[in-house]
Amino acid sequence: MKRILFILVFVLPGMGLLAQSDKYNTAMTQQIAKMDAAMQNGNFGELANSFERIGEAEKTQWLPYYYAAYCQVMLALTEKDKSKVDALADRAEALITKSEAIAGADNSEVSVVKSMVASARLMVDPQTRWMQYGQVSASHLEKAKQLDPSNPRPVYLEGQSKFYTPQEFGGGKAVAAPIFEKALTMFDSFKPASGIHPAWGKEATRYFLSQCK
Repeated sequence: MKRILFILVFVLPGMGLLAQSDKYNTAMTQQIAKMDAAMQNGNFGELANSFERIGEAEKTQWLPYYYAAYCQVMLALTEKDKSKVDALADRAEALITKSEAIAGADNSEVSVVKSMVASARLMVDPQTRWMQYGQVSASHLEKAKQLDPSNPRPVYLEGQSKFYTPQEFGGGKAVAAPIFEKALTMFDSFKPASGIHPAWGKEATRYFLSQCK
């Protein structure tokens, strides 16, 4: 009898944690699957809210807040009304800061989103904001590369930055193309840490590379 009680005391809590983990992974997988269509559906805001709710339920997981920040900054980058962008970027910054605090250490993927937040702020008024936010965005990309040299996302975003930078300022399609090619090669060999870790960017890289030809 004592042996049975001993087993119940130690096994049942473990089973509860496993069930909780399965529920978390299922919820995350479902929301991540919706991200590919978010650009067409325009529901980045809805997805950001869904990921944030998962984060609030889990408390100790950094990925829900990371994805919430990513969706929020994508909302900022695709917002046509420039007067709304800074507020959206503020929200994305708050979410990625929370993700970083939970992760507890410097993180390449977090640095990628920080770069995107700076880029969103830059695009409100490129002429007046370039000196400030252009440098911030670039510094976060460099940090992302240093933290994980195998991560293709900072390379993809570097190519995107060059793609949209005028030739007279060192950008253009000819400059961007080899960077996209490098990113695509990196995507082919990149292995996410799990099925719910960041893996986005490959299709966008292919698209931009096709626009360079």
